[in-house]
Amino acid sequence: MSTIANDITSSLGLTGAPRAADKKAESLGQADFLRLMTEQLKHQDPLKPMENSAFLGQLAQFSTVQGIQGLNATVNGFAGSMATDQLLRGATMVGRDVLLPSSRVALPAEGDTTGIVAAPSSGMVTFEITDANGLPVRQFTVPAKAAGEVAFAWDGKNAAGERLPAGPYGITAKHVTETGTSSNLGTYVRGKVESVSVGSDGLYLDLEGLGTAPLSHVLRVG
Repeated sequence: MSTIANDITSSLGLTGAPRAADKKAESLGQADFLRLMTEQLKHQDPLKPMENSAFLGQLAQFSTVQGIQGLNATVNGFAGSMATDQLLRGATMVGRDVLLPSSRVALPAEGDTTGIVAAPSSGMVTFEITDANGLPVRQFTVPAKAAGEVAFAWDGKNAAGERLPAGPYGITAKHVTETGTSSNLGTYVRGKVESVSVGSDGLYLDLEGLGTAPLSHVLRVG
């Protein structure tokens, strides 16, 4: 699972605006350009004055730079609006179930924890549940009738039939074909979204018992 980036405040634009003195030192304004042009005209060689084409070329370059600066400001404003809109849309996912790749499952206080695997062919898929110390607590098998999605559900009980405490548990899956060929499978588990956060690289979901995952990892929303 991924963790949230440490630059959330900067991505939200909450780090404070730069000082006016800093902005002035970074770039030349229109007045600075006109002052330079005036000084250039005052100190040119009277016998070799600046040609009109060179003067017009400098004006065109300044106009182009101004246009690029204006475009950058527009793009930055649009990016900020998109980030805000993304957060608002992500807030609608709070309280919903999502399906995403994970090597852990979150066992609720009551009921099952569920998910799927992608079987490469028909056969049997064996799941192993482990506790926080990596020790096996339960193993169960689900048949795969054909290649594709195979759903699984763990009732939260150990090998002795005792209900285990709620919390995160590890999970692995192994597929065995009818000819005995085995392969490890990635597991996709269902988790409930508790909150949404914004990082510099996009939206992150805070999942109950599973930690944090980027929105791009979500395969399905329930």
